[in-house]
Amino acid sequence: MKIIPSRLFLAILLGASGYVQADDLLETYRAAQANDPQIAAAYAAQQAGREKLPQGRSLLLPSVNLSANSTFNDQTTQYQGTTFLPGGTNRYNSNGYGVSLVQPLFRQQNWQAYSQSELQVAQAEAQYRIAEQDLMLRVAQAYFDVLIAQDSVRLAETQKAAISEQLEQAKRNFEVGSATITDTLEAQARYDLTGAQEIAAQNNLEIKRRALQQLINAMPKDLAHLGREFQMEAPQPADMEKWVDDAQSNSPQLAVARAADELAEKEVARNRGGHYPTVDLVANYSSNNANGGSFGVGSETTSKSVGVQLNMPLFQGGAANSRWREAQANRERARQELENARRNVATQTRQAFLGVASGIAQVKALQQALASSESVLEASKLGQEVGVRTNLDVLNAQQQLYSTRRDLYQAQYNYLLSQLRLKAAVGSLGEEDLNKVNQALD
Repeated sequence: MKIIPSRLFLAILLGASGYVQADDLLETYRAAQANDPQIAAAYAAQQAGREKLPQGRSLLLPSVNLSANSTFNDQTTQYQGTTFLPGGTNRYNSNGYGVSLVQPLFRQQNWQAYSQSELQVAQAEAQYRIAEQDLMLRVAQAYFDVLIAQDSVRLAETQKAAISEQLEQAKRNFEVGSATITDTLEAQARYDLTGAQEIAAQNNLEIKRRALQQLINAMPKDLAHLGREFQMEAPQPADMEKWVDDAQSNSPQLAVARAADELAEKEVARNRGGHYPTVDLVANYSSNNANGGSFGVGSETTSKSVGVQLNMPLFQGGAANSRWREAQANRERARQELENARRNVATQTRQAFLGVASGIAQVKALQQALASSESVLEASKLGQEVGVRTNLDVLNAQQQLYSTRRDLYQAQYNYLLSQLRLKAAVGSLGEEDLNKVNQALD
């Protein structure tokens, strides 16, 4: 007899009993961190942006160049008007090398470019922060989309089973003569409609699962649903304008727009520096030797020089003025884009705040509506038994109950998403916020 290892036996036992470990929101997010191509591209862009700083710093540091040459010379000389200098052909090699050093002493454009590189690094960091928060929101949206799609399938199946019972009852009542054929036809029509809705729900579930698969690069397993300990909390502080003020100070979208505005301002100053002189410290060392020459005599030459070099641009065909005007126009564009970003962030923050506040009220209202719908269904069934309610009344009550339950699930998920969007609007969304939402899942 083959002995089954204890761990394998436990896995078989749990699987047979229907107990399967479900993936929660935090595990799904970490899987997306490792597999989502958008966040990987954002990380690469962040690393590329960080290289702007050493590139800008290099404009202030000395540059050293080495040059070398080796030349074969074939020279024929014929002197005219004299007999004392014989002509002829000389063939010889010449070799040399040189080292030059240039240390900028005053270059207005280089200083502006260096300060711009610091802003470009800050911009790259803020853009990556946006990508991180966007990944959290995309994962939460895709996760809850799968949950509501699963709920819709389950509700459609439950509703179909309930209508099936109602259909069978209508058929029995018709056979014994206590109901008309209309009751049977109404139940059959509602059963067929629910079957079509079930197919649509199953198709939608597959679409949502594929959307989540795109993020984590794997087909999602069973996902954890909202648990019974699900609780709602109002935004703290309860003042919407305080959240807006916080967003104006900490939003990464605004950080990107502010950096772009400062970059445009410094670009104006950099192009204005195109009219300024440049001063460099220049040092050169060169050595050249040749084993022949015009008079058949070789030579060896060494040259050393150190000095200060001034260059003053006088006229460049109007290009410098044109670039300056272009930079001024781009500065105005950046200012308007910054103002637009401020307004967008304020609007998004208010929408997210209202989404949380109204979401709480909506969930509470739907919870009450669900209890009322359950009572209506029970009363309709009882009324049908005593003859004061029809089969159609029961079918309508069932439809209302399942619609209300689906709306309640959707409202709960929307409330959780609004919480995350509110944190993202003020730039404070982090893994601890996902973990807090995750604790509401069972």
